[in-house]
Amino acid sequence: MSLSGRAVLITGASQGVGRGIALAAAGAGAAVAVTARRIEAARAVADEIGARGGQAIALSCDAGERASVEAAVAVAIAAFGALHGFVHNAVSGASSLPVLVEAIPDDNWDDQMRVSFRGTFHCAQAVFAALRESAGSFIVLTSNAGIEGNPTLAPYSAMKGAQRGFIKSLAREWGPMGIRVNGVSPVARTPAMDRFFATHPDMVPVISNRAALGRIGDCEKDIGAGVAFLLGEESRFVSGQTLMLTGGAYML
Repeated sequence: MSLSGRAVLITGASQGVGRGIALAAAGAGAAVAVTARRIEAARAVADEIGARGGQAIALSCDAGERASVEAAVAVAIAAFGALHGFVHNAVSGASSLPVLVEAIPDDNWDDQMRVSFRGTFHCAQAVFAALRESAGSFIVLTSNAGIEGNPTLAPYSAMKGAQRGFIKSLAREWGPMGIRVNGVSPVARTPAMDRFFATHPDMVPVISNRAALGRIGDCEKDIGAGVAFLLGEESRFVSGQTLMLTGGAYML
C-alpha cells in the first residue's frame, strides 16, 4: 500500500488516533499536514515524522472555525501543490465528559456541535475544490456510539450519528466528481484511555475482551493503517461506508 505522491491534511493530529493516522500516512509515503489547535503540539508530530524520514508540516487549525480550516487548507496546498486526502479527526474536549441528559449544559452540547459536526461541514466546504481536482478522499472519524448510542455521552453519540448521515449524503453528491467519502469508527489505546486505565486498571481486560480479537487497537498500526487504506488507490471503489476498526468489538 503506497501513498507516495499524495498529500493529506489531518485535523486533531497532535495525539492519539490523529497522531497514529499522521504517522501511518507518512509511513506509506504521503506528505502530511499535521494540524492541531496548538501549533507546538502539531509541530511535535511533524518533527516525529521528519525524524522517521517522512515529509510533514505543522499547522494551527481549529476545526470549529471556518476561517481557520480554510487557512490550513490553503497553506497545505501551497506547500504540497495539491491535496489528495483530508481526514477530520478533531473532537471537542467536552466529548469525553460523562453527564446525564438532564444535566447536560448548553456549552457542552454547543462545543461538540461546533467541532464535531459543524467542523465536518467546514472541512468539507474548505477542501472540496482541492479534492475535486485530485479525485481525492475525504474521511471523517466517527464512532460506534453514533450507531448504538452511549449512556452519559448523548451529545457525543448524537454528533457522531449526524456525521454518518452527512458522510452518506456527501458520498452521493461528490461521487460523480470522483471524490470518495468514508467514515472510520475506531477503538484504540489513546492517552485519554491510558488515563482512564490508570485509575481503573480492572477495566483493561473488560474493554479488551469486548473485541473478538481480544485486544484494543493500536493508533498507528491498526487505525492509521485502515485510514491509509481509505486514502489510497486500493480503496478506489469504496465510498459512503463506515469502516469499523474495533477488532470486532462492534459488528454491523
